[in-house]
Amino acid sequence: MPDPVAWTVVQPGWKVIDAAGEETGRVSEVLGDGEADIFDGLNVTTGVLGGTSYVPSERVGQIFEGEVHLAPDAAAGG
Repeated sequence: MPDPVAWTVVQPGWKVIDAAGEETGRVSEVLGDGEADIFDGLNVTTGVLGGTSYVPSERVGQIFEGEVHLAPDAAAGG
């Protein structure tokens, strides 16, 4: 597996992968303050109609070049 990268290098269009390893959408916007190194979360485009959903930083697991992996959802028991 490649080395993880910082949230500050994430770009729109990167794949968003859920805890099961399935692609759930693509990054449409990275939210945060790079100067202060405060990562707020991501806006993710999902589905064929291009709906957008917000993913808070707490739900982001590891980040690799071109892919953002979501952490298991504790509320779902995963």
